[in-house]
Amino acid sequence: MIFKNNPFVFATALFALLSFNVHSTIVEIRTSLGVVEVNLFDNTTPATVDNFLSYVNSGAYFNNVVHRSVGGFIVQAGGYQYNGPITGSFALDEIEKGSSVVNEPKLSNVRGTIAMAKLSNQANSATSEWFINLSDNSANLDLQNSGFTVFGQVTDEGMQVIDAIAELSLMNAGGAFSDLPIRNYTQADVDNDEAITDENLVIISDIVVIDAQAATAANLNPAANTLITATNGSGDSGSGGGAFGWLLLLGLAMVYRNRRLKL
Repeated sequence: MIFKNNPFVFATALFALLSFNVHSTIVEIRTSLGVVEVNLFDNTTPATVDNFLSYVNSGAYFNNVVHRSVGGFIVQAGGYQYNGPITGSFALDEIEKGSSVVNEPKLSNVRGTIAMAKLSNQANSATSEWFINLSDNSANLDLQNSGFTVFGQVTDEGMQVIDAIAELSLMNAGGAFSDLPIRNYTQADVDNDEAITDENLVIISDIVVIDAQAATAANLNPAANTLITATNGSGDSGSGGGAFGWLLLLGLAMVYRNRRLKL
């Protein structure tokens, strides 16, 4: 065989075989403006993906609202739910949040990636809210607040929907809703105290898993967060087992070599 006399070639071949068996989850974010498909990076950011899927599977994102849009920067959701027409002071129901998740700043905040929102100066404070990067925000978000955890990537078609959301008019509804994307709602409606309904908001009807066992998408090559790595040594650029995986494979290779020497 080709790796009969070279255990390191054997290790490389074994690593390639394991790579093809790595899995990622694919979800659909179903919005008022269309469907956004996202490939999650289960093996690179496992804690974050598990946290996100816990909200997905519990139905917490049903009737969620895209509550923040900043042009050329991000579109954000995951925190608030629409439960009926809003009159007077603007308010949405905050979804029930679980425990915060450990930060995993391994991948870069480039255009089309989905990342976790969190509290200022609290690296491990992410819960339910997430955002999608409209631009390459790596110079800012890969380092800020110990880096923002990217845990998936939108397919090309999905970014057309995200860009359409980003092009909507904005309404300052106060508090967390100072950059609220709004549809079919004018200043005259504001002056007349017209109710804001689901026809005016960007509603996420649901987020659903469409493939829990899809092979890691070959056409998606997530960029590593090299800024945080260079700064403090945290994060890793792998898409699966990281350094431990390579050590394990090298160990297997040495076992193979030692066995062969004893034959």
